[in-house]
Amino acid sequence: MTPLTLATLSKSQVYTNFFVKETGLWVNHVDLGKWADAMVIAPCTANTLAKMNRGYCDNLLLATYLSADCPVFFAPAMDLDMYLHSSTATNITELISRGNIELPSGEGELASGLSGKGRLCEPEDIMTILSHYFETANSLSGHRILVNAGPTYEKLDPVRFIGNHSTGKMGKAIANELANRGANVDLVLGPATKEGIHPSVRLTEVKSAEEMQIACTAIYKESNAAILSAAVADYKPATQAQQKIKKKTDSYSLELVKTVDVLKSLGSLKRENQLLVGFALETENEVENATGKLHKKNLDFIVLNSMNDKDAGFGKDTNKVTIIEKTGNSTVYETKPKSEVARDIVNLLTTYL
Repeated sequence: MTPLTLATLSKSQVYTNFFVKETGLWVNHVDLGKWADAMVIAPCTANTLAKMNRGYCDNLLLATYLSADCPVFFAPAMDLDMYLHSSTATNITELISRGNIELPSGEGELASGLSGKGRLCEPEDIMTILSHYFETANSLSGHRILVNAGPTYEKLDPVRFIGNHSTGKMGKAIANELANRGANVDLVLGPATKEGIHPSVRLTEVKSAEEMQIACTAIYKESNAAILSAAVADYKPATQAQQKIKKKTDSYSLELVKTVDVLKSLGSLKRENQLLVGFALETENEVENATGKLHKKNLDFIVLNSMNDKDAGFGKDTNKVTIIEKTGNSTVYETKPKSEVARDIVNLLTTYL
């Protein structure tokens, strides 16, 4: 498609260079960046993605991006192996951590003939995300909301611990969605990467369940709501060895004791005007177990995800959840990117606030 065709169809001026070739007129990228209500980069190729992350300014698009005062949405689009490359993942994560908003890539047939992730987000989906953003921007302004995420590590000796496979992706996605809506967000994060966190989110890093409980309790007292998605260890070693435990025998018995129940402790502190949301990761009797947890821990609603769903669980970019409310309402959601699952969770939260 030529610039002329695009200009004709859009009934708008199209710029491709710093200067208009026919007239020599300079295109003021600063004005463009300050004029827009939003900037959408679609498609955002692997090359553009990398240049945005590193601050390159060798074309009009990148110069405008660096000048933009508005929200920036980017839609990664490239072939499968390029999308799955670790450098691409790093670039996406770091752009999100600076407040940019990813338009999730779709899955399907790609230009190479391969099938997988890397397709441009569909135009209809881009418009839906943009509409949602402007409808909800600053809708949570004035609300302080606590989120926790990631695993906890329970120390066995100076070099070993009991932990789990949680990466904190779901909790970080929730914190980012809340921040995009103007909430005052505190994220208490277990041992997980800090990359990909919205710049306005206040971060508290912890390691153990006890540290998680102390941090969450202090923040929750000053918060309107809390969404607890962290995979907190249920047990810890009864004693911690001061020196590395040596491999001397064929077997080794380890006594475990319960850790503090962070979710239950906040439930006992919850005031009438506060909200509390929990997560349940189950492998059997899923709805029954999650519903029991909902009532025992004084929650307003609980997000159930199952280890039996192949596209859900630790480390995945997608999740499939069922939300069970204290009113008895239950909603089953299809498999979605975690950013969209976060949107569903926050949408429901806002109906309670």
